Amino acid sequence: EIHGASPFWLKPESAKSAGDPRCVAAMGKKTTTKKGASTKEPTTRDCTVHLHKHMQKISFKKRAPRAVRVVRQFAAKVMMTSDVRIDTKLNKFLWSNGVRNVPRRVRVRLSRKRNEDEDAKEKMFTLVQHVPVESFKGLQTENVRDE
Repeated sequence: EIHGASPFWLKPESAKSAGDPRCVAAMGKKTTTKKGASTKEPTTRDCTVHLHKHMQKISFKKRAPRAVRVVRQFAAKVMMTSDVRIDTKLNKFLWSNGVRNVPRRVRVRLSRKRNEDEDAKEKMFTLVQHVPVESFKGLQTENVRDE
């Protein structure tokens, strides 16, 4: 019966994975996890955030708020913490040229620290601070020793 038959792309999940060897191979790969990624220890590193590439086709009045959000997302991705705190000096630097003219790049110091709050959701948080530099030429991400 043609009317009752469902299209081929709406097959149930069990029918898809049972006959397809690619699905079985992919399922085997997902079980392996990195051992080093699970241990989060306090660390500090200096990174450069390229803001200009995130400001393409963003309307003028939304650029500086978007830059703050981009820095927050970058820190969350690199340091693997959802709790990201941006220093006031970094915020001032991002807004220094007004809402429209965001700096093209910014050098930041990402510090993953232990949360002192007992009832906090996450054990670690990231503090993002501004590192003033003359030029961005030849700079790379580097670990900083904690004092």
